[in-house]
Amino acid sequence: MTRSDDGDGQAEVRVECVPVPVGMGTPGGTTNAYVIDVPEGRDRRRILVDPAARADDLDAVAFGGGTDGRDFDAAGLDAIAVTHTHPDHVGAVAAYAAETDATVYAHADHVNRFRGATGIEPDATIADGDVLESDAVGVLETPGHAPDGLSFVVDSEGNGVAFEASNGTEAEHQADSGSIIVGDLAVASGSVAVAAPDGDLADYLESLERLRDRNAARLWPGHGPPIWDPEATSTRLIEHRLDRERRILEAIEDGASDVDAILEAAYAKDLTGVEDLARRTVVAHVEKLVSEGRIDRSWESATGR
Repeated sequence: MTRSDDGDGQAEVRVECVPVPVGMGTPGGTTNAYVIDVPEGRDRRRILVDPAARADDLDAVAFGGGTDGRDFDAAGLDAIAVTHTHPDHVGAVAAYAAETDATVYAHADHVNRFRGATGIEPDATIADGDVLESDAVGVLETPGHAPDGLSFVVDSEGNGVAFEASNGTEAEHQADSGSIIVGDLAVASGSVAVAAPDGDLADYLESLERLRDRNAARLWPGHGPPIWDPEATSTRLIEHRLDRERRILEAIEDGASDVDAILEAAYAKDLTGVEDLARRTVVAHVEKLVSEGRIDRSWESATGR
């Protein structure tokens, strides 16, 4: 369990990370759930992010008291939100919603997807540039790993979060260099799966660039430890994807005529146990190359879409 005190005294904005067991198929077998604790006058507002499953540790934080003896205000949760709706991030949304008066938020453009993944109707929707329950928590659209990807920008001192409007001007909230809950957009080591049918490589690279431009002090990922070097990590993940793209493009230019041929040429490692994921990753790369006009549209049929 990891706690961040992003300020001093009673005015601090606090983020607590609770790794929740979700079984095999996820990195380390756990997904990081988060509770954001924001001061508001004499009260505090608490937001639960990515409740992957019910767990004693998460219950202790979500329902007050924390797990290290510090008071998280036993009044309960004010909001529930998710970074995206893959099963390992939403498994307990309905359970926590049923036991609290929390407002349940969904991505405004993906309400049906949220409903299908969680089994419940959201109370409200959020989109890029919105705030989540407090000016200290901003919403950043970061698709790529999943089409409904969101990140949550946590201001370090509760002053507000800055966003750049479409015309390049700064929105009304004050800038920050605090922390960002990023879900499966980034990891401290290794790489993130960007695979068909959900994955979109162009969106993913754009989201990483947007994340890098935020100048955050820390990233809170969906799996694994906190990321203390956001700019370097974002750059590493971008370079990894571009390197894979170069290998795939070279394989095609050297005569690969289908996805299996690309797999054999572009991956220099044993794919036992991950071949399906690697194949879907290749498909996502091929779709990007087709959309950019860098390979012939005849490859569309090879992707099975």
